[in-house]
Amino acid sequence: MTTQAGLWIDHRKAVIVMVSDEGDKTKQVESNLEKHFRYSGGSGGSRGSREGAGEDTRERHFEGQLDKYYDDVIACIRDAEAILIFGPGEAKGELKTHLERAGFGARIVGVETVDKMTDRQIAAKARERFAP
Repeated sequence: MTTQAGLWIDHRKAVIVMVSDEGDKTKQVESNLEKHFRYSGGSGGSRGSREGAGEDTRERHFEGQLDKYYDDVIACIRDAEAILIFGPGEAKGELKTHLERAGFGARIVGVETVDKMTDRQIAAKARERFAP
């Protein structure tokens, strides 16, 4: 039995459609990323060389959350023989990079820029791409 994955992704969620001989199954993975980071400012005193330290910490935190999100998505599509990635922003390229690092790069059959889509549109696109 062959299984292919079509997935729409942005930084908030991924909608994964697994297409196989038995039909298709749709699953959502939420990123749980914080939309806006609201950390309090410094504790007063001289800012000097520590001026960018808070921003660096926020960036590392965000990157860590993204890595976990992409790992969760990869865990859902790990058995797919072919993977089509589509979505509106940077997340699709970032996921592609993570897949390549994890050894799944050869399974990627396409990366496309598309706008927001309903779950039904995503499933239809995946079925259309992987139709026998």
